[in-house]
Amino acid sequence: MLSQAQRSRQPWIHSAAFDLVFILAPALLVTLFVLARPDWFSGPVAVSPLAWLLLVLCVDVSHVYSTLYKTYFDPAEFRERRTLYTLVPLFVWLAGVVLYSFGALAFWRTLAYLAVFHFVRQQYGFMRLYSVEDNRGARLLNAAAIYAATLYPLVYWHTNLPRQFQWFVEGDFVSLPWSWLESVAFIAYVAVLSLYLLKEVWVGWRRRSVNLPRNLLLIGTALSWYVGIVTFNGDLAFTATNVIAHGLPYLALIWITGRKRESSLIFGVRRGWVFGAMAAPLFVGFLVVLAFVEEGFWDALVWRDHTSIFGLFSFLPQLTDAALLAFVVPLLAVPQATHYVLDGFIWRRGRVVAASETAAPVRAAS
Repeated sequence: MLSQAQRSRQPWIHSAAFDLVFILAPALLVTLFVLARPDWFSGPVAVSPLAWLLLVLCVDVSHVYSTLYKTYFDPAEFRERRTLYTLVPLFVWLAGVVLYSFGALAFWRTLAYLAVFHFVRQQYGFMRLYSVEDNRGARLLNAAAIYAATLYPLVYWHTNLPRQFQWFVEGDFVSLPWSWLESVAFIAYVAVLSLYLLKEVWVGWRRRSVNLPRNLLLIGTALSWYVGIVTFNGDLAFTATNVIAHGLPYLALIWITGRKRESSLIFGVRRGWVFGAMAAPLFVGFLVVLAFVEEGFWDALVWRDHTSIFGLFSFLPQLTDAALLAFVVPLLAVPQATHYVLDGFIWRRGRVVAASETAAPVRAAS
């Protein structure tokens, strides 16, 4: 057990309770739940409409829109980077149109790999936040460990296609039928994580303490990615572990940084109120409404696979003309693609200050 003094030195981003509940616990808890109920997640278990509503719409798509709070809804931030925030949505739409003109798969494949990059880099960003007190060598090994935890399952996925789940659409990942590549990746995976463990044992013995949030982050990341991609071969298991482990911590980080900004929010509403505990349902509810509207257009115009949820949009025609889809599909994907691109800017230069009065500012790297 850590002493009170040792716990106080933990590099929490906001606070021990907040970090544990909203950043570190989601990946661990959802993975343990999947492992505890394999009968619910094994095999070709489809994502039910209710599970899709909760996981995809309320968490995955909603977290995409949370970027608005840190960019377009922040007057000072928008004025400072007006050109970036104006041009990126236009750029990603035009790029999407060009890609779609080469075929729908070219568009979805590019978007899938952009999403994968975004998901991997988020875990690396959190690792950097929790490694602020480590020396350069330790930080490099920490980075290698978080990359191993995310990249090996991806290599396994690519070398074991087809799977009973996909990132966006069937065939969006390139098949790599080289069993040797997966074997090499697994050896590297075990070696890097073993070195990390040895480093933690050594440092823990010398300091008589461990970095609790950093280790919980790595354990949660490694478990959720391995279980969701390698252990189980089903859409529901992958969606649950993938979405919750990624979306909830991102929402939490937006909320943390929102509270620490001094400028007012949209329409002059006080930031302290918008990011207050009492307003949390409104903070999330607004994002869910935006996600519902976007997914309603997707379902009516393109997919037609959740008509029972999006009856309000049933008056819209399903598009079948390839030329029209080449403009509409990239347009509908603008919020998502903009989120991926802007995420590489807003965290790279932003700072998240730990709640502890003695904590030094730490740099977020998305």
